[in-house]
Amino acid sequence: MEKNKFLTLKPMLLKEIDKPFNDNNYFYELKFDGIRSLIYINKNEIIIKSRNNIILNDMYPELLEIKNIFNNECILDGEIILLDNNKPSFSKLQERIRLKNKNKIKEYSVNNPVTFVCFDILYKDKDLTNLPLIKRKEILNQYKDTNSFVKSVCYNDGLKLFDLIIKNDLEGIVAKRKDSIYTYNKRVNDWIKIKNFKEEKFYICGYSETKDSNLLSVILCEKMNDKYFCVGKMSYSNKNDYFDEIKNSKIINNYIENYNKNNTNYIKPIFKVKVSYIEKTKNGMLRQPFIKKWQ
Repeated sequence: MEKNKFLTLKPMLLKEIDKPFNDNNYFYELKFDGIRSLIYINKNEIIIKSRNNIILNDMYPELLEIKNIFNNECILDGEIILLDNNKPSFSKLQERIRLKNKNKIKEYSVNNPVTFVCFDILYKDKDLTNLPLIKRKEILNQYKDTNSFVKSVCYNDGLKLFDLIIKNDLEGIVAKRKDSIYTYNKRVNDWIKIKNFKEEKFYICGYSETKDSNLLSVILCEKMNDKYFCVGKMSYSNKNDYFDEIKNSKIINNYIENYNKNNTNYIKPIFKVKVSYIEKTKNGMLRQPFIKKWQ
C-alpha cells in the first residue's frame, strides 16, 4: 500500500447504544480507555498515527519495537493504553500525551510504558478489509503478544462481560459482527460500543455563553459540607428542558469554592440534575458528562 495513501486513512467508527446484549453473530471485547491508533509497518519503517492523522512515533518510542513482530507489510488497528494497577488509566495516559521534552518522554517510556492493544489487521501484503472480521482475527492471531503489543481478547457473552466491566470499574464493551468487513472512517451498526456510565446528582451553579446562541456551557457542582465544588462543564442546548430558565436566572456573586473564571454567570443552585459520566479524574472532574434526568 502506498505510504501517502495510508497516512490519510481514518479508522472505522462505532455506534453507541445504552445496554449490553447477547447475539451469536457478534464477538464482544473490552472497550479500552486510550488513544485509537493505526499502525503501518513495512520492511523499512513503522508509522503510528492517531485517528486524526497525527504521527505518534516520537511520543511513544517504546511501541517502535512492534515492527520486529511482523515480517510483512501490515496495517493494524487498535488502542494505545497505559496500565495503572493492571487497569487502563486515561489520566495516566494524559500525562504521556502532555509530554514534549524528549528526555522526559524517554524516561516515561521506560518507567510508565504504554501498550498497543490490537483488535484488527487491515492489511497483510494485500488488502484484508473485505474479509469478514472472523477471518481477519484468525490472521491476527498468528502473531504473539509482547510487552508492547497485545491482542484484544474476544468473548461470546456480552452480558457476562459487561457485568465483569461493572465489577472492575472499566470503561465498557464493544460488540462486533463476526462477518463485518472493515470500512474506513465510517460509523456503522456492525461495531457497537456500550459504555459503563456512572450516575450521580449534581447542581447547575452557573453558565457561560458560547458563540452559538443556542448553546450554553453549564457548570456542574457537587455539594459537600454546605459548599459547592465544580466537577466539570458541559454543553447544554436550547432543545433541552429549562434552557430559558437557566439563562434568565438572576446573576449572583461567585460562591463556587474551586472555580473562578471570567465571562461566567453564577446562579443559585436551584437546578438539580442526575448526570451520567464515564469517570472522575484525580482532581474530581467528570469525564464525558451528560444530563440524564432533572430532579
